[in-house]
Amino acid sequence: MHRSYPRSLASSIMSAVNMTNAQIHPKSAHSTSSPLPDTSPRINPITGPAMDLYEDGYSDPVYQAKARILNHAIQDIGMGRYQWYLFVVTGFGWFADSVWPLLSGLILAPVVNEFHFNGPFLSLASNIGLLVGAVFWGLGCDIWGRRWSFNATLFIAGIFGLVSGGAPSFVALASLIAMVGVGVGGNLPVDSAVFLDFVPGSHQYLLTILSIWWCLGQLLSSLIAWPLIANYSCASASHCTRSDNMGWRYLLFTLGGITLSLWAVRFFIFTLLESPRFLSGIGRDADAVEVIHKLAEFNGKTSSLTLEELEAPDRAMPGKRSSSGERRNIISKNSKYNTGHIKALFATPKMAWSTSLLIAMWGLIGLASTLYNNFLPYLLSSRGAVFGDGSLYITYRNQVILSVIGVPSALLAGWAVELPYIGRKGTLAIASGLTGAFLFATTTARTSNQLLGWNCGYVFFSNIMYGVLYAISPEIFPAKDRGTGNGLTSTASRVFGVLAPIIALYANLATAAPVYIAGALVIFAGNLALLLPYEPRGKVSI
Repeated sequence: MHRSYPRSLASSIMSAVNMTNAQIHPKSAHSTSSPLPDTSPRINPITGPAMDLYEDGYSDPVYQAKARILNHAIQDIGMGRYQWYLFVVTGFGWFADSVWPLLSGLILAPVVNEFHFNGPFLSLASNIGLLVGAVFWGLGCDIWGRRWSFNATLFIAGIFGLVSGGAPSFVALASLIAMVGVGVGGNLPVDSAVFLDFVPGSHQYLLTILSIWWCLGQLLSSLIAWPLIANYSCASASHCTRSDNMGWRYLLFTLGGITLSLWAVRFFIFTLLESPRFLSGIGRDADAVEVIHKLAEFNGKTSSLTLEELEAPDRAMPGKRSSSGERRNIISKNSKYNTGHIKALFATPKMAWSTSLLIAMWGLIGLASTLYNNFLPYLLSSRGAVFGDGSLYITYRNQVILSVIGVPSALLAGWAVELPYIGRKGTLAIASGLTGAFLFATTTARTSNQLLGWNCGYVFFSNIMYGVLYAISPEIFPAKDRGTGNGLTSTASRVFGVLAPIIALYANLATAAPVYIAGALVIFAGNLALLLPYEPRGKVSI
């Protein structure tokens, strides 16, 4: 059923432009009133009382007004086939982000036995690649668009992942794993932006549930690693030859092939439309309207959106033009980065505070989780060995159990973020606190089964934490700068991820100290979430 509006959508939005612009640029005593009356509806027909996260004013009122028009159009089309297909293909990005960063932990023991190197160096190589990918793809997708980045990231990860299975030395393996990271590092910044650009405001909570793909990736990689590494690995580092230690290579071949298959589905079967808000943000309103009509047609609907309606905010502000369009016109000629997208995220004190908090949260959680997760199989094995059950079979069996625990947590996260008085910020704070508590509890384990039990609690709540963290950041960032914002937060996580294995090189992992540090950092990061000035629950991203 199509939503009908009481009057012209364009005139409603033009009134919103005047209201927003007045909030950002207060009138002087000598200013003249706008010819457009402020009769915009106070109740949002999409999500309730608030029209969007930036209801109290945004630094680019023309863009905000156009984003509202596009939000109305997408909500009018509704959640249809295209968005559900998009839920699947963007989920591949979460899948890859789960499989490959955790891989260095899954293959660590047999690779160290074969190549005789200091284990944390493999994690360091992976995180350096992830850092480069986060910066390049995150900032880049706001410049050349989402489609090219969306299709390239999985291809790079799959190709280099497949080749890394044949690495003849540690240096070759580390270099190839770093290149895998360059591809994987761009998945979440790009894919979350892509999904949020097309999902109706009433279904933004699905961005949190997308983390179920992260859990499925962890589960699948653990299920594959379990028989391969347990049955085709050297028992010790002495006399460990390639022919006796093929399990980790088989794992890389398998996961590389799966990743390439997922890329093929994206590239050959699914056709990604360019983000309409991105197109409008760079001055291509006609193309944005065309995308909306293609979206409606794919879903078996029709859209009444016209170019005249989308261009109405420009006419409502004579002499003004979107600064984002000016930036894009320059960038399109020389294909160079521009700091305008970064500056836009700090345009007002409120936005600057929000962006800074998000970057800090990602960095702290990235440091804590990378330090702990990358060495989780090693930790389970070493502590299990004390109790006489540290075999590869038991280690990877436990890893599968932990992976299964994460699947229902993604669904719980999607439910919790919509709860009144709790929302995204409350869910993130609660999940982070419980994640840290279970990390502390692991230090009390006296048997490997006790350690496994505490880790089950840690994995359950950490998956909720990650699901909300991956969603709240792109929901807060405006679409025209969303890739850059996602890139900045991911970069913070990857920078601290690079520091984690360096710390591990000089820390004693046989002690509980890294666990206490990780737990404290996660709890602190969760408390920072409560200070965020924006709560996306019940509101629509622009």
